[in-house]
Amino acid sequence: MSNVKDMSLADEGIRKINWVQKHMPVLEHIKKQFEEEKPFEGITIGSCLHLEPKTINLGLTLQAGGAEVAMTGCNPLSTHDDATAGGAALGLNMYGWREETEEEYYKTINQVLDHKPDVIIDDGADMILVLHQERKELLSKIQGACEETTTGVHRLQAMHNDGALKIPLIAVNDAYTKYLFDNRYGTGQSTFDAIMGTTNMLIAGKNVVVAGYGWCGRGVASRADGLGANVIVTEVDPIRALEARMDGYRVMKISEAVKHADLIITVTGNINVISGDDFKNMKDGCMLANSGHFNVEINRPDLESQSTSVSEVRESIEEFVMKDGRKIYLLADGRLVNLAAARGQGHPAEIMDLSFAAQALSAKYIIENDLEVDVIKSPDELDYEIAGLKLKAMGIEIDDLSDRQKVYLADWQEGT
Repeated sequence: MSNVKDMSLADEGIRKINWVQKHMPVLEHIKKQFEEEKPFEGITIGSCLHLEPKTINLGLTLQAGGAEVAMTGCNPLSTHDDATAGGAALGLNMYGWREETEEEYYKTINQVLDHKPDVIIDDGADMILVLHQERKELLSKIQGACEETTTGVHRLQAMHNDGALKIPLIAVNDAYTKYLFDNRYGTGQSTFDAIMGTTNMLIAGKNVVVAGYGWCGRGVASRADGLGANVIVTEVDPIRALEARMDGYRVMKISEAVKHADLIITVTGNINVISGDDFKNMKDGCMLANSGHFNVEINRPDLESQSTSVSEVRESIEEFVMKDGRKIYLLADGRLVNLAAARGQGHPAEIMDLSFAAQALSAKYIIENDLEVDVIKSPDELDYEIAGLKLKAMGIEIDDLSDRQKVYLADWQEGT
């Protein structure tokens, strides 16, 4: 079963899926293992992820392991309609299309849950929340879930702290092979791919404000710096703020930073990062983009209330004319710019190779282990397996500890 926009796009979607498969060697290795072992025989896996070719490859990997796979999107603007059609043609149960309404968005989540999954793979925790609030009858069947992103892990940890989480949850986002690479290199590159492709704007010489200096913020700041921007970082965490300064960036409060900004990129996962008087203090022509998660970081209602008109001046670019004549530009409706903008293709395939390998192996771990209800970090042994496979695919060899070195590291008595 599937509910997609246009099945005539399937051939184009399959071509794109075949392309990314060539650049995802770790997931292809795992797919071959799954084909032999069939760890998901008789298992249904439901996912709520950004639906694009790389994600479909994850679905096909799970399918190769014997799973019935049902997939929907975790963002109304990030779905690629050719990819969903391609996935459906290849036997996956696909639900969703680009530019869903909020009602349609939650309808497709429920259509996935109608398959009565044993395992859920989520991005942002919307499906897990619907499961707990509206589809409680399915909770007893769920063996566990995986969460892809920082925002979702924070949300689910809060659920657990309140005693509301009723299923085991593996925080795949907290795997080393996820956040050190996906969050940093993936977000950094894909954010500027989307911004430059959408705006045709030169980054060199611009004042780029990066709100948040977690792993995503580090990646965005690094890429902005590499493109020749003058980078300003804003933070609420004193250690991260100090790190940003030691990395060579200016650090200041948002209220001051917005006065200098040509481009502001939010990567905090929090609400109202840019709001209220911030818009009054921006320069004419300032552009706003979000690479955090939900479209709450840039307060659109506040921006609208201070403007006299709003119009789309280019695909995925809205112009807000302020009461004093200044013009402020919002990209991709304040949603994830690297996926929601018209030119957004998401993270590179080589990066998602690591993240989706972690998802696939974590799903297998859930099936093979009787886990307690908790938010659990993805096991380290899976990280080392994935990193080893990636190095092998890249033709890189590393050293092993000698027996003497192992003894030395384990012996507390040796010294001067």
